[in-house]
Amino acid sequence: MAISVAGGVRPGKVIEIERRLYHQLIVGKQPMSSMLDELNAEIEESANKLDIERQALKLRIEKQVQERQIYLEVSTHLTHTVNNTIEHQLAIPQLIIDSSGITESQILLLDLLLSSDLNLNRLRPIIEDNSWLCRDLINLINSPSSRHRRPKNSDVQVTDIKLVLNYIGLENLRLLIPYFCLRNWLPSGNTNLLWITRKLWRYSIMSAIAAQALAVLHNKEPSLTYTCSLMYQFSTSIMLSQSGRIFDKTWGTWLREASHSRDKQVYDAIMATDFPAESIFEQVMQHAHTLNWKLLNLLKFEDSSMTRVLKELDHDYHFSELSADAAIVAKASCYAKVLLLEEQQLIDPQEKRIMFDYYEFSAQELLRLKAQNFRKLDLL
Repeated sequence: MAISVAGGVRPGKVIEIERRLYHQLIVGKQPMSSMLDELNAEIEESANKLDIERQALKLRIEKQVQERQIYLEVSTHLTHTVNNTIEHQLAIPQLIIDSSGITESQILLLDLLLSSDLNLNRLRPIIEDNSWLCRDLINLINSPSSRHRRPKNSDVQVTDIKLVLNYIGLENLRLLIPYFCLRNWLPSGNTNLLWITRKLWRYSIMSAIAAQALAVLHNKEPSLTYTCSLMYQFSTSIMLSQSGRIFDKTWGTWLREASHSRDKQVYDAIMATDFPAESIFEQVMQHAHTLNWKLLNLLKFEDSSMTRVLKELDHDYHFSELSADAAIVAKASCYAKVLLLEEQQLIDPQEKRIMFDYYEFSAQELLRLKAQNFRKLDLL
């Protein structure tokens, strides 16, 4: 029989299982099934080609002692350079904001959507200030799945953001805008991070679906817990995006220099160097949950209910001391972790019981979550 670990500061076993999930997301090579909202097929093809080319180079290098030594020296130096740059940014969170493109208006949108007396006239100018969000909302309303919301003539393309927002409606915007914000913060167009991005995106959506279901079950307004479940991966997304950009910039510069010097051995060693997923994973484990609320503080949202929940989740409170909203987000995250680890056969039944005991799941909660469709978030 499993020892009860309900409540209290997270025991080591719970921490180890949660790290296991993030290790699978960031470092693991096992594929995960994708959500329907997928990335560009051309990027996937490029990622596959790059991976095959790297593996072929590594096999050849391993057969030649001299080339292997050069590879180890160059690869270690390149990885060290990338890690130092990333650590420098993490030491000064304002640098992350300055270089990542996060703006106060994006967070203001999320904060306003949690208000009970919100109106579209207040939202529209802020949405218009974010061109990528306007594009995403316009594309959504013009997609085949949304034609029932458009004028009867199916050939008409709605391009006016005011009309788009009226078609969508305020309640749907509470669902859509956090969804599109997190998707915008995730790494994009980066072959090294394609699989990591897909896995993290799926984990985020599964957590959000679970948070919605639990909030409804407990007669809570789901907007806050849904948004916080997505924002729980806010700084992880930013850290991965920044890490990907830093690696690509450094890797590309070194490749060009090696090409210019016509040193094929060094060129091949650089080409074969992988994105330093293991060290990035450790950085995420160390900094991500704290940066979730620290970045919001720097953007002057320290009094937001969203910041309050994320700050709670970063502290080692007894689970029973968490607010109702923070407890729902923690439970939703736990349930998504367990489902994903089960898919990969990376958790056993006793460990699953430990997780559910610690987060104090009731039989009713588990039944409600078991009935959810975690394959797709129903956007409209």
